[in-house]
Amino acid sequence: MTTMSDMMTSMSHDMEGMDMPAMPMDTAMVQSCIEACSACEMACTMCSDADMGEGMARCGSLCSTCADMCNTTMRMLMRPMGFDATATKAMLQACAAMCSACGDECASHADMSESCAMCAQACKTCMDACMKLADAMTMA
Repeated sequence: MTTMSDMMTSMSHDMEGMDMPAMPMDTAMVQSCIEACSACEMACTMCSDADMGEGMARCGSLCSTCADMCNTTMRMLMRPMGFDATATKAMLQACAAMCSACGDECASHADMSESCAMCAQACKTCMDACMKLADAMTMA
């Protein structure tokens, strides 16, 4: 059975071998951001589901939107041939902003909800990875 870790390792190896002339960014940094987006998407989806049962509609809604943003950002980064610097940077910044909003909301419930605590951490990690990649694009 293939684990998520095995799949991410395989994807990382595949990305290193890809010819990405259209995406002039550090492959390891891109891969790190993809992994952070994937982890955040999963944490947000789980948290959203748990929130619905706990009567925290605002938190659940933010988590659902954040999961969608992370998924779209991740898929965009996985398509190097369609790279557009302006669109990619805007998407990374939007994903970071959504992760910040979701993470702040989840952090306010972290002491009452394990899923919110996990989600808040995943959101922070994803926000940092998106901003690091967006900042690297500015310097390039």
